[in-house]
Amino acid sequence: MWSLRFHGGTLVVEGATADQLPAGFRQDDRVGHPRGHAWLYPEVLEEAEAQGVAVEDGARDWAPLAGLRHCSERTPRDYQREAVLAWQGAGMRGAVVLPTGTGKTFVAELCMAAARLPTLVVTPTLDLVSQWHAGLEVAFASEVGILGGGHHDVRPLTVTTYDSFHLHAARYGDRFGLLVFDEVHHLPAPAWLAAAESFLAPARLGLTATWEREDGREDELREILGPVVYRKEITELEGEYLADYETVRLTVRLSAEEQAAYDAARATFTDFVRRHRIPLGAPNGWQVFLRRTAQSASGRAAFKAYRESRRIAHGTERKLEVLAQILREERGRPAIVFTNDNATAYRISRELLLPCISHQTDVKERRFLLEGFEQGLFPAIVTSRVLNEGVDLPAAEVAVVLSGSGTVREHVQRLGRILRPGQGKQAVLYEVVAAGTAEERTSQRRRRHSAYR
Repeated sequence: MWSLRFHGGTLVVEGATADQLPAGFRQDDRVGHPRGHAWLYPEVLEEAEAQGVAVEDGARDWAPLAGLRHCSERTPRDYQREAVLAWQGAGMRGAVVLPTGTGKTFVAELCMAAARLPTLVVTPTLDLVSQWHAGLEVAFASEVGILGGGHHDVRPLTVTTYDSFHLHAARYGDRFGLLVFDEVHHLPAPAWLAAAESFLAPARLGLTATWEREDGREDELREILGPVVYRKEITELEGEYLADYETVRLTVRLSAEEQAAYDAARATFTDFVRRHRIPLGAPNGWQVFLRRTAQSASGRAAFKAYRESRRIAHGTERKLEVLAQILREERGRPAIVFTNDNATAYRISRELLLPCISHQTDVKERRFLLEGFEQGLFPAIVTSRVLNEGVDLPAAEVAVVLSGSGTVREHVQRLGRILRPGQGKQAVLYEVVAAGTAEERTSQRRRRHSAYR
């Protein structure tokens, strides 16, 4: 007989040798038994069954939620049903990739109802913790726990942040049968992957609108989470389940003074990169550049020049003029203005008298601004990156991207903010690009998605 017990994020198996257990178990002489990561729990049970060995399971500290009842009266859409069936068919493991605004949270509720297991929902932000907590209490007519943000209330249905998930993995890794990872593209961070290894939970569901990462680390999720089991793109759901939309790319030119300053700063930056043969296009090229800049006065000057060139391209006067023109033409349609940095967002806020949300905006003020936006009190909101994901703004119809990174993920997330369906809604995303600058290449990179073709 094998006896299983959970210990600090690991699984200890008494009565077995390491050779009898799945790969990943090692003999621990401190306890005299094999020990492995907790996430190998279902594989141990399968191996015991295959070898005809009885198991005394003292590892898991949960029981199925036989009385869990999904109270929602919403009728699942075809693709939502398909997603749930695909997840169940994959052994209740894997990721569902659906565009923003298509009801990924509802898919999770359906999966939770089907699994009937104690569930921990993991989210990137406290705002999302609040949204999930309120939604699950209604969906299951049950009290839902919160772990993080000053709360420490662990229940059969609990919501937490990735940070708290990592912090409490060793303590609560035996308490849940299902893990739901919202915005699962965050999970490949090393600390959070380590936390996922410390939970017994045999059932795992990842949700995202943007699966691929620039560093390719989404592949690391296959073992710990499972593969992508269901996927739909924006272009497949546009019109029927998402608002119709168009994307407009506008090009502006720097003034003569701005162009001269930009070219001078860019030359300082590129000369340094060339002289030191720094492979910026390589996966670690930027890290190499940063290390080199810290080693000399010329390096520090190169980094300063790089930042100055971006400041000029991101905040050219012509962009603000075009933004003001867009907002006049789109008057009456709620708009979100995206920038790449707080300084530009604050400047727009001051000059155009628009409310601004940044990472420095406290929770109460942020909630007030978002509610005011939804109620029509504010015609537009300007932000840097904090509204890229994890916020529900059904009223938004117009997005203006004044600057951003070159990642496809960020651009698709920003488009997703305006795609919530509405009667007769025709969403539009404007992308304003400074000609004759590195922004042109950045724009090309971030538009490598079927939604922009």
